[in-house]
Amino acid sequence: VQLQASGGGLVQAGDSLRLSCSASGRTFSNMVVGWFRQPPGKEREFVANIKWSGDSTVYKDSVKGRFTISRDTAKSTVYLQMNSLGPEDTAAYYCGARFGHSSTYQAHYRYWGQGTQFTVSS
Repeated sequence: VQLQASGGGLVQAGDSLRLSCSASGRTFSNMVVGWFRQPPGKEREFVANIKWSGDSTVYKDSVKGRFTISRDTAKSTVYLQMNSLGPEDTAAYYCGARFGHSSTYQAHYRYWGQGTQFTVSS
């Protein structure tokens, strides 16, 4: 599975932004795609994930109600819609994929995209 993340940039606090993660190669219904982020000087952390079947999503507590993960199977793309952005959301965002059960641990994800950076200015 090859993943390509895009959509980063510079935004103002309170703005919205949508990240995309395009998948190619093997994609099955039991694939899970997750978004992780790595703020400057910090460890990479889980943000959200979705089963390719679309019947399950999981979110980090601090993004619940602000971020929405979704997928378009026809385009083999997973989206992360982010609203009400704040400086604390500044990070490099990575999408990862795994086959099997849902997981919030990055070590469980075998496939990774290159990451996309965005900065939220206050």
